Amino acid sequence: MSVFHSLFDALHQAAAPSAPDPPLAVPARLKAPAGRGDFALRPLTLEDEAEWSRVRWSNNDWLEPWQSGDPQGQPGLTYAQWVEAMRRSEADGSGVVFAMVFQTAIVGQISLGAIRYGAMRTGLAGYWVDHARIGHGFAPLALALLGDWALRSPDGPRLHRMEVAILPENARSLRVVAKLGMRPEGLRKGYMYVGGRWRDHMTFSLLAEDLDGPLVDRLGASMGDAPRNV
Repeated sequence: MSVFHSLFDALHQAAAPSAPDPPLAVPARLKAPAGRGDFALRPLTLEDEAEWSRVRWSNNDWLEPWQSGDPQGQPGLTYAQWVEAMRRSEADGSGVVFAMVFQTAIVGQISLGAIRYGAMRTGLAGYWVDHARIGHGFAPLALALLGDWALRSPDGPRLHRMEVAILPENARSLRVVAKLGMRPEGLRKGYMYVGGRWRDHMTFSLLAEDLDGPLVDRLGASMGDAPRNV
């Protein structure tokens, strides 16, 4: 009887209209702790168009092997349309995109998307770093700041789970999740559309209960683990 009622309740909840998802309280800045360099995450704005475009498109060849796409070939967005779409995602609680900023310069990007609430409370993180800035710890530090906000902060979405999906040959990104101790969950077949075809991805997760302190503490305490001047 209890199994029947559990199934009935689940079907009833799925069929019933649900309350709108809460908007994200996006911080103006997520700063790295002292000793980890002048590094922060902040939302992208219309005023960032020239700098973001210069950094992103100068890295096009570097990022192309890992770039996801739309299998239905929908036309791309202008920068202004993309920013408008980001504001809508923040307002409906489904996602957020941050610029990685080091000493005021944009050095990469990190996002939290596909956010689900209710019984799941999960989101998918993705990131890229300027090829000229690799090797300075920006990606793991950005992912740690994002995870601390998404999973631990009272002002964040208070997710239970954060995932990262990585192509098996992307050794550099695999090292990022390893530094944070993310749990490997195996290979998902045909998980994401990349380079014109559906590609298998390795998936990794962090759960809120995995964290007994700030994620950034997993990166080590020495200055050698912090972003450096380039």
